[in-house]
Amino acid sequence: MVRSSVDFYEGNAEDYAARSSGAARMWLDRFMADLPPGASVLELGCGAGHDAARLIAAGFDVTPTDGSPAMAREAERRLGRPVETLRFEDLHGAAMYDGIWASACLLHVPRKELPDVLAKIALLLNPSGLFYASYKTGGREGRDSLGRYYNRPGSSWLSRVYLEAGFQAPVIEQVNGGGFDGVATEWLHVVARPKPPRN
Repeated sequence: MVRSSVDFYEGNAEDYAARSSGAARMWLDRFMADLPPGASVLELGCGAGHDAARLIAAGFDVTPTDGSPAMAREAERRLGRPVETLRFEDLHGAAMYDGIWASACLLHVPRKELPDVLAKIALLLNPSGLFYASYKTGGREGRDSLGRYYNRPGSSWLSRVYLEAGFQAPVIEQVNGGGFDGVATEWLHVVARPKPPRN
């Protein structure tokens, strides 16, 4: 994750945590409906813990994490439980989770690093596991007016990278949306499952 992106969340954690978070509600509802009861879920980039709170309330075994220590502390206050500071490059393990939820966080991973991160995520999932992530799209990769880096992938490029990283063909939906900076943008909502293990 680009240092300037982490610095932004470190310096704006309280303001960011105070925002109402409902943009991914429909996708979170779908995600939860496709998981078995009590499923183990790793959340990457949990922010202030809004989505983790909903997952926990629904009875899932949730491990919330964030790459910013300040955001992790905000999530801890909301959830009343420890939240690990975890950078994407430090992901490791195999077949540990039934689901991985990564709303609006992998979009900060440099394009050249995203394939490796996705490969680590594929390994972390159980064979029938479910993975959700969302990305801003359109335009070139680079920093926004707040200094945050965005990789801004296109659907075809992202599909190819997911396949190479060990996922089945992802389902990608493109919708209009916005963000913390108030700028209208296009979003890609991506759902995928790992490829079946080879016999």
